[in-house]
Amino acid sequence: MDYKTFAKRLETISAIPITAFHDDLSVNWDGVKENIDFLMENKLEVVVPCGNTSEFYALSMDEAKEETKRVVEYVNGRALVVAGVGYAVPTAVELGNFAKEAGADAIMIHMPVHPYITSKGAANYFRSIIEQVDLPAIVYFKDPNVSDDVLKELAPLDKLVGVKYAINDLPRFTKLVREVPASHNVAWICGTAEKWAPYYWNAGAVGFTSGLVNILPSKSFELLEALRANNSEAAWDVWEHVLPFEDLRAKYNNGNNVVVIKEAMEAVGLTAGKTREPVAALNESDHAEVEALLETWGLKTTQNS
Repeated sequence: MDYKTFAKRLETISAIPITAFHDDLSVNWDGVKENIDFLMENKLEVVVPCGNTSEFYALSMDEAKEETKRVVEYVNGRALVVAGVGYAVPTAVELGNFAKEAGADAIMIHMPVHPYITSKGAANYFRSIIEQVDLPAIVYFKDPNVSDDVLKELAPLDKLVGVKYAINDLPRFTKLVREVPASHNVAWICGTAEKWAPYYWNAGAVGFTSGLVNILPSKSFELLEALRANNSEAAWDVWEHVLPFEDLRAKYNNGNNVVVIKEAMEAVGLTAGKTREPVAALNESDHAEVEALLETWGLKTTQNS
């Protein structure tokens, strides 16, 4: 495989879909399909099932495998499918090898969740998974206590095609990008969505992740095109438009991240359902803010329909 060419395909928006649940919190596969169809209709080019917005850590192994399998089927070659994998190395490898069998195009390796982690151990964790899964890999890097030396060590690996960087320390990110040779295959991706994308872009990122695309993909694409065109005025106009929504997602140490997306989707008639524990429904004031923002965007909610 030409990993360099593959990495170029990540220079876009990485859509992180939701996992729809019924009221009893079982997976609503019809809702999952509706969500993926919505993303495909809106021309998203990279879809990441089993990401954080998909509530990866609330899924069982069987559910995570089924989600990857079904998303590959629903996408049907219209976009890259990058399957999220994680937990212990054997578990991540099992999920990764299943993703390959299911027809996924790549894997995204979640940050280790072990309570005790060293930088060298993290490097070994990522390397072990990359070496044992025969797919291009993206590293999801979000623990500020783990050294960027991990990424410098991994960057020469051919199969490492991207880094989803989610530590909002822009001087740190800039230094990292400048120190990793451009000859490697790494596509640098802003892992903290539209709110941070303009900053990361100017520091060397070539794409960004998005949960907003599950509701308002047009604004995400406006931002991408403005960044590509180096149109600062347009980029900051979009940024200002979506900032209140992204700020609401960031409340409670990002505890609102997924539930804001889901309740916004439900408010405009899209299927998302509840969030699983340990995330509860929005409180009354936060939910009212979601509906007010949607009305500001001109989206018809079930309340005002």
